Amino acid sequence: QVQLVESGGGLVQAGGSLRLSCAASGRIFRLEDMGWYRQAPGKQRELVATITSGGTTNYGDSMKGRFTISRDNAKNTVYLQMNSLKPDDTAVYYCNGKVVINPLFRPADYWGQGTQVTVSA
Repeated sequence: QVQLVESGGGLVQAGGSLRLSCAASGRIFRLEDMGWYRQAPGKQRELVATITSGGTTNYGDSMKGRFTISRDNAKNTVYLQMNSLKPDDTAVYYCNGKVVINPLFRPADYWGQGTQVTVSA
């Protein structure tokens, strides 16, 4: 019904930058909050950043000042610009979207398949 497809992950040296994209498609009546989460090996999934449909953003503490989340509502796409990357940023990054399929019902959570980001020292 709804798909979130991430792209833009890869291998980068410490101090470098990457830009992730996540495009939502399918039976979407309205796309509300979107966000990025990450999970490193042996660790719990943690918040990277979220953005409301109106553009209000929220960041995890270790990402503030380095990462920027944005969205293009016309394209149902959310972006994550990551600068000054550190080896500790190595993780699988997951896109999340709160999607309204039917306006009579509350939004449901959808997740992308994840994209690997590896930062070498």
